Amino acid sequence: MMGFEINLLFLHKIKTMLFEDYKFHSDAKVRPSLLWEFDLNRFNWQSMRDIVVQRVLERGRMDDFYAILNLYGEEGVKAALRAIPYMDDKNMNFACVTFDLGKEELKCYTKKQSMPLHWNS
Repeated sequence: MMGFEINLLFLHKIKTMLFEDYKFHSDAKVRPSLLWEFDLNRFNWQSMRDIVVQRVLERGRMDDFYAILNLYGEEGVKAALRAIPYMDDKNMNFACVTFDLGKEELKCYTKKQSMPLHWNS
């Protein structure tokens, strides 16, 4: 039971850091290496929101999370998370716990549930 309590404390600390501290990091930028294949001089951050949020979720550091929260707001990040077509289980659980989302709200989860598994999977 001790491990469960430690994990809950850790998640609470992450949520506190993200949602209370991000406004103090208004200068945070998404690292260009997360979007290496795009020309960032002509990059449309609004229309590419889902890709940016997915890359930060998969490979981002704390400053990257601050940057997307400042850029899109909490609701914008949640909307992007809901629209991402694929997430591995670890990132899906992290997104749900950190942003208070139900798995059923995520496109990637409903898509995964609609795909039948083969017998040997």
